Amino acid sequence: MHKIFLSLSLLLLLAGCGPTKPIKPTTTLTPEPTPMPIEEKEIEVKEDIPVIAEKIPLTLSSEAFTEGQAIPAVYTCDGTDINPPLAIPTAPAETKGFALIVDDPDAPAGDWVHWLVWNISPGTNTILTQTVPKGAVQGKNDFGKTSYGGPCPPSGTHRYMFKLYALDAKLDLASGANKAALLKAMKGHILDQTTLSGTYSR
Repeated sequence: MHKIFLSLSLLLLLAGCGPTKPIKPTTTLTPEPTPMPIEEKEIEVKEDIPVIAEKIPLTLSSEAFTEGQAIPAVYTCDGTDINPPLAIPTAPAETKGFALIVDDPDAPAGDWVHWLVWNISPGTNTILTQTVPKGAVQGKNDFGKTSYGGPCPPSGTHRYMFKLYALDAKLDLASGANKAALLKAMKGHILDQTTLSGTYSR
């Protein structure tokens, strides 16, 4: 009986030491690293921007009187009736000629034309007293003359407008044309314009 018990114990022991089912090794997956974001830099694109020259304005002045002030009598019908000196300090670079209209908006019959001149050379910087620029053409004023007629109000104080126009072309307009014809000829050709005003009282 004792031997049988020992045999059974030996068999159980041998059975416990038998081969066991192999255990599969666990595979550990290493996560891929998260890529760092690439910093985007704004690239400044430099363009060749053409430089636009500043437009030169048209200006008109006189040494005889300043804007809005009285015109000396010497330049009127009470004096020697000669044109005052005028200066054109600046003008647009594209100017091909100037036109000048002198009129009185306070006249009883409306605008009274005192002087019309056109095709004044673009190189003209001054219009001297009692002169017409070389090559310029004069129109007929409301005195019926193809020349300058100075301020000559019937009474009171009138304004006299010296209107200068810079034109992009020479005008094909005959001497003796009136103000309406001059304005029509200038239409579409005016680059710039300016006005110098003076007054005269009687």
